Amino acid sequence: MAAKKNGAFSLCFEVLCLCMLSAVAIEGRVVPLLQSYHKSGFRSTFRALYDTSKYGILQLNNGLALTPPMGWNSWNFFACNINETVIKETADALISTGLADLGYVHVNIDDCWSSTKRNSENQLVPDPKTFPLGIKDLADYVHAKGLKLGIYSDAGIFTCQVRPGSLYYENDDAEMFASWGVDYLKYDNCFNLGIKPEERYPPMRDALNGTGRTIFYSICDWGEDDPALWAGKLGNSWRTTDDINDSWASMTTIADLNDKWAAYAGPGGWNDPDMLEVGNGGMTYQEYRAHFSIWALMKAPLLIGCDVRNMTAETFEILTNKEVIAVNQDPLGVQGRKVHVTGTDGCLQVFPLLHPFLAYLNGATDCDMEYR
Repeated sequence: MAAKKNGAFSLCFEVLCLCMLSAVAIEGRVVPLLQSYHKSGFRSTFRALYDTSKYGILQLNNGLALTPPMGWNSWNFFACNINETVIKETADALISTGLADLGYVHVNIDDCWSSTKRNSENQLVPDPKTFPLGIKDLADYVHAKGLKLGIYSDAGIFTCQVRPGSLYYENDDAEMFASWGVDYLKYDNCFNLGIKPEERYPPMRDALNGTGRTIFYSICDWGEDDPALWAGKLGNSWRTTDDINDSWASMTTIADLNDKWAAYAGPGGWNDPDMLEVGNGGMTYQEYRAHFSIWALMKAPLLIGCDVRNMTAETFEILTNKEVIAVNQDPLGVQGRKVHVTGTDGCLQVFPLLHPFLAYLNGATDCDMEYR
């Protein structure tokens, strides 16, 4: 399928995994490509793709995130317009659509779930208007379907939407999350009093570990102070960039920024270029296919950001592509990265998979966008 894309930056994709080809077909297309670069020094660069020395020893090693997490997050589509009905219906939709069977098992509530103040005992309290039955009720509902519940807080005195943050309340809040049955914590970076993230994020790691419940720890410090260099021993994922928005320019810029830290991701801890925008309306069908494929190849968390209760057929097709998902969930866990620049904005990216197979993405300026 081909579509012409005009503009300063466009990609000509030859992402074989996107096209429902077998691993053998991938190898057959890539081997001649690698041979053509033999004399240019490409081969030595290619060997570096398999260097995993920077991860493993740094990972949190809490037994989670051996492959990137998959699921759904409320923020990109709903922002603060969330309530327990939306969360329960989303859990239902993950089951009824078959998304859960493909691995989308995290149901993550983002900002705005809590009241604007702590209670008299300084505890976080769910907003009684939008979550009258509380978070434990939601966790029980989600768990009964074989799914996992995620919650949101902030390594500052307030969340980004000015709800109570967890800075200086790490132990109390972690115990509360665990008592509710939370499985995943996204920990944001607003209102941080100017304290470096290297100082603010470890206390919550220790607090979560001290609860006796295994909770995925997602560090969302927007790439401040290069978290790939230090966050692996703290969390299971770490944001490498600022927030994504639903546009081609934002998506491709973030992909380029995330590429820098490829050597630091691996089983147990992943670079996080933010949630998926697939299905939210700001990009074309072809661009969303590219977005999903790039996130998969980068071994990014695949957290759906649209309303899964009302997906179009095109959105469903993209999010349920088993071949693309398989690349993201490949056990080798090596993030794809740029290895050769071919033009003003183009690049060649090679993505090692479980030996001996590869996938690659070929980018070029002002070209047809092709899926073969």
